Amino acid sequence: MEVKNDLFYSNDHEWVRVEGEKAYIGITDYAQHSLGEIVYVELPEVGDEFAAGDVFSVIESVKAASDSYLPVSGKIVEVNEELSDSPQLVNEDPYGSWIVVVEMSDKSELDDLMNAQEYEEFCSKED
Repeated sequence: MEVKNDLFYSNDHEWVRVEGEKAYIGITDYAQHSLGEIVYVELPEVGDEFAAGDVFSVIESVKAASDSYLPVSGKIVEVNEELSDSPQLVNEDPYGSWIVVVEMSDKSELDDLMNAQEYEEFCSKED
């Protein structure tokens, strides 16, 4: 399982990369491995607003469909359209294949997320 040191992690297995006021969000290596072969990623609309913890995407694999929860509140400013035609990119490169970019409305919510070490410990308890 790969965990990147420069990201934040949720207990729902989403990662967050912060660039200024924007948060790039995707699912972790642990999540994609658990799901198996991903066949569909439902994307929200640009302009949609979500609170932290809201479902923003559904990811379907050959095994199951799984909700993805937004780790931080904000407005969707970009969606990764590439995933519509090539959802398997999430399996191939989970940390390079972000799902959405959010303009964060409350950066302090990042304090509720885990760092890499905390996330690795969290995952070790789930196995």
